[in-house]
Amino acid sequence: MKPLKFDEQGLIPAIIQNAATGKVLMLGYMNEEALGRTREEGVVWFYSRSRSRLWKKGESSGNVLEVVSISEDCDADALLVLANPAGPTCHTGAESCFETLGEISKIGTGVAKLVKVIDGRYKERPEGSYTTYLFDKGLDKILKKVGEEAAEVIIASKNENRPELVGELTDLLFHSLVLMREKGVAVEEVLQELNRRER
Repeated sequence: MKPLKFDEQGLIPAIIQNAATGKVLMLGYMNEEALGRTREEGVVWFYSRSRSRLWKKGESSGNVLEVVSISEDCDADALLVLANPAGPTCHTGAESCFETLGEISKIGTGVAKLVKVIDGRYKERPEGSYTTYLFDKGLDKILKKVGEEAAEVIIASKNENRPELVGELTDLLFHSLVLMREKGVAVEEVLQELNRRER
C-alpha cells in the first residue's frame, strides 16, 4: 500500500460504493483521524468541511455504511470504500446521492437546449419566430412580458390551478431566459450566485 496523499487541508476524497451492487453511493472527505476510525470501527467516518468536525455517516439517521474494504487509486490521492449500507445513503432518502443529481442534470440539459435555441434566434433572427419578435421589439417589450408572466404565476397560484401554474412558470422561465440573453447574462452566472448563497 502506497503512502496516501492528503491535500493541503489534510483531506482525501473517498468514493463510497455499494459492495453488493457496485452502485456509487456518495463522495465524502476523510482526514487521517476519520480514516483511522473507519478502519477501527468498521463503519464510515468523514470529515465535514462545512462543520469542521468528524462525523459518522448515519450518526443521526442510523443509516451507517458498514465497511467491506478500503483501497486507494493508482496515485494514492483518492479512496474507494466498498460498503454495505444500512439504509438510504442520501439525505433526501434516495439510495444514492447521485440519483437526485441525475434528475438535476436532466433539468440542466433541458435548460441548456432552450438557451441554445434562444441564442440562435438572437443571432439569426429567423422570420416568423416569436423569440425573434421579442428581440426585434427590444428590452421594453421583453420586460413587459416578464412582468406579465410573473403576474400570471401569482394568479395561477392563488387560484390553486396546478396545470395553469406549471404553464405560467414555464412562460416565466422562457421570458426570463430571453431577458438574460438580451442583457448578456449567462445562466452560469446565476448558478454561481446560487452556489454562493448556498455556502
